[in-house]
Amino acid sequence: MNARKQAVLDAIDAANSQDPNLEDSQPAELLYGQRMSAELDRLFPDASDPLQIAARGQHVERWKLARSEYPEGRAGYLTWRKAQGVHHADVVTGLMEKNGYSADDVEAAGRMLRKQGIKRDDEVQALEDVICFVFLKWYFAPFAEKHSAEKIQSIVEKTARKMSDQGRARVLSEFDLPAELAAAFQA
Repeated sequence: MNARKQAVLDAIDAANSQDPNLEDSQPAELLYGQRMSAELDRLFPDASDPLQIAARGQHVERWKLARSEYPEGRAGYLTWRKAQGVHHADVVTGLMEKNGYSADDVEAAGRMLRKQGIKRDDEVQALEDVICFVFLKWYFAPFAEKHSAEKIQSIVEKTARKMSDQGRARVLSEFDLPAELAAAFQA
């Protein structure tokens, strides 16, 4: 791994190690970033530096923008999510600039983190597929325990719509989903 990429990843990890929320006795966003990198390596082993950095920084300092500071309901949720994407992009691109990445690489990572170009930009879509895999692998079961079957079906359908055709096909081959949930991933 090249030194400047390692420096950026280390800085993201240092920021996320400050997360006061714990999961498996670790800062939650530090663990999430590590899971994102592992899943990216598995799904896209030839990923570019900007994609590798964006994956690790997907939730950098997520706890700093509390959902409770935004209005209730879908509109408030979407406003919060957009603000999170801008924050993550600002932090990550600042770290990349500090470590000598080109303007093109910096912009590419920012675009991925702001999710500009889903379904149109291969790297933005690759990041989205990784996000969906991480959700399904690590966060879906705890989510499902807390929600109704109707809500679970809705979330699975939304997740599937965000994914590429190849990503949905991999979900069907890698996860043992009940028929009603698997149907959402069938092209």
